[in-house]
Amino acid sequence: MPSNDVRNLLHTAAPTAAVGAIVIAVSAGVVGGKGALGAAVGTVLAIVFMGAGLYVLQWTAKTLPHLFQAMGLMLYVAQLLLLLIFVGLFQDTEAFNPKAFAVALVVSTVAWMAAQARAHMKAKLFYIDPDYSAKTDKSEKSGSPS
Repeated sequence: MPSNDVRNLLHTAAPTAAVGAIVIAVSAGVVGGKGALGAAVGTVLAIVFMGAGLYVLQWTAKTLPHLFQAMGLMLYVAQLLLLLIFVGLFQDTEAFNPKAFAVALVVSTVAWMAAQARAHMKAKLFYIDPDYSAKTDKSEKSGSPS
């Protein structure tokens, strides 16, 4: 993964993890140990899903740039549907508090999207490919020499 991609992942995952830690602490205080466990599972699930989505989106941008916009839209819809499915699957679990799980999942997902938007706005992206000029042959001439 290039350093720009790692930097983008760091600028989105770190704030999400911090927000998740706050949700875990609040859930532990309000519901107890099962609430903290549910919030931790929700936070980790959101970070894993969104991180995988970011990786797929960056891969698509590099290999299939003509599909980037459509893939981004499809990816976010698929992620939100999968997260909704997870909330539905774990709504009756006894292993952890399902409400704390759902709250942490939603809050972590929103925090990820906000951090990703902020990271994109702050990123210094090239409008041109700086390596392209080095790849072209400068000795090639067009037109007549006179």
